[in-house]
Amino acid sequence: MTDVPTADTPERRRLAGLVADLILADGMLDHSLSGIARQIGSNNRMLLYYFGSKGGLLQAAAARASERFPHLAAVFDRLGADDLPLEARLLRAWDDIGDEANRPYLVMFFHRFGVAIGAPDEWAEFLGELGTGWVALVRDVLVAEGYPQTAAENAATRIVAQWRGLQFALLCGMPAAVLSDAYRVGIRELLAGLPPRAHASD
Repeated sequence: MTDVPTADTPERRRLAGLVADLILADGMLDHSLSGIARQIGSNNRMLLYYFGSKGGLLQAAAARASERFPHLAAVFDRLGADDLPLEARLLRAWDDIGDEANRPYLVMFFHRFGVAIGAPDEWAEFLGELGTGWVALVRDVLVAEGYPQTAAENAATRIVAQWRGLQFALLCGMPAAVLSDAYRVGIRELLAGLPPRAHASD
């Protein structure tokens, strides 16, 4: 069997971009691989060559879709910057994630999550990354701020859980201002309960 190309070639990006168009318009697709291929003017063989599987294709398409939302794409770079105190950067992170312009991506994300939960073996990599990826990035920011590793891990888990819940509530129609106020209170309480930092940059 031919190895799946790992390089981000122009053709691979083009195909992923076409599927990104579909999933942003319709949510995570329930169609067969051949159905997706027909809609983008390709074929099963080509998609399997570049992506290995339907799951690999949708993973790549979701990554391409995220590039179209600058607030989301830059959220962790901005969180790790030192231009503002930590609390302000954590509040800004939710503003970046919950921005109204991101709504198509959030709809796609939760559709994708629903599909993955229904087929956990097929989507094991996605679910594993979902459970740990953002947590690790937030934890690293907190560790860089001087918080102990265990406390940073626990706090990061709570922060990411808040973001996921807020995203869900936002799509359910709760007012963005109400959610931001609730998040602000939660972040202040969380930071107040953390142990002293090894150094203080704020």
